[in-house]
Amino acid sequence: MCSRNRRRSLTAQHVLDGQNGLEVRSAGTQPGARVVLSAGLIGWADVIFWMEKSHLNRARLRFGEELSEKENVVLHIPDDYEYGQIELIEELRAKTEDYFEWPDE
Repeated sequence: MCSRNRRRSLTAQHVLDGQNGLEVRSAGTQPGARVVLSAGLIGWADVIFWMEKSHLNRARLRFGEELSEKENVVLHIPDDYEYGQIELIEELRAKTEDYFEWPDE
């Protein structure tokens, strides 16, 4: 999850969804996000990856009970990238490779 669901989390979704059996969805924590985080999305997820700690904190204000039942992982990836940027994909890979197998390059 990120703020607006236009760069970081959308990149992760598009790179990973369908790879090695993964089902990946993304959302933003701000009202103007492309896809806004909902209780339904949280309920659907097994693990939730947050780009920044502030995203998790913001989500806990609205969905504290739902999030308490989930594994939440903060990746600490700043909003310094464009959608699909190679460096963003490399950082996503480095920070999530302990959680699932990435597709071969």
